[in-house]
Amino acid sequence: MLRLLLRALRGLLLVLAAAVLFIEEWGWRPLTALAARLGRWPPFARLEALVRRVSPRVALVLFVVPAVALFPLKLVALWLIHVGQTALGVTVIVLAKLVGTAIVGRLFLLLQLQLMTFPWFAAAWTWWRNTKARVVAWVKHSAPWRAARRFARRVRARWRRLRHHGNG
Repeated sequence: MLRLLLRALRGLLLVLAAAVLFIEEWGWRPLTALAARLGRWPPFARLEALVRRVSPRVALVLFVVPAVALFPLKLVALWLIHVGQTALGVTVIVLAKLVGTAIVGRLFLLLQLQLMTFPWFAAAWTWWRNTKARVVAWVKHSAPWRAARRFARRVRARWRRLRHHGNG
């Protein structure tokens, strides 16, 4: 019985981890790329140049500040949901997540060398990458993922045929 419960808990945690990874992967690259484009604007470019030169301790503070600063905003969003302002609360959470992901993603790229000088940070980063790889492998081997991939391939093939037929 305990074994069955642990297996169910593990499955639930993997599904939750897969959801978090999907959101992070979906958002991380495009949002970080957007932040990089903004970073080419001269005032931001100067700020990024300063950020790249900070010490490891300052880098850690700069990396943690956005997450800490957005936490009260997320609490306000939860309160809004609690008092019946669900759409507003969800909107605040989504916007905070998008802005936070863009900022933290860009800061990580700018500060990665300094952050990796902390052994515990490097270990956490390695753990995260390994965990992410395991969860991605698990998701890609799951029946729903394989079915979704087959469906997407059929849709793309049908779209190509329609485009080709329409241009001929």
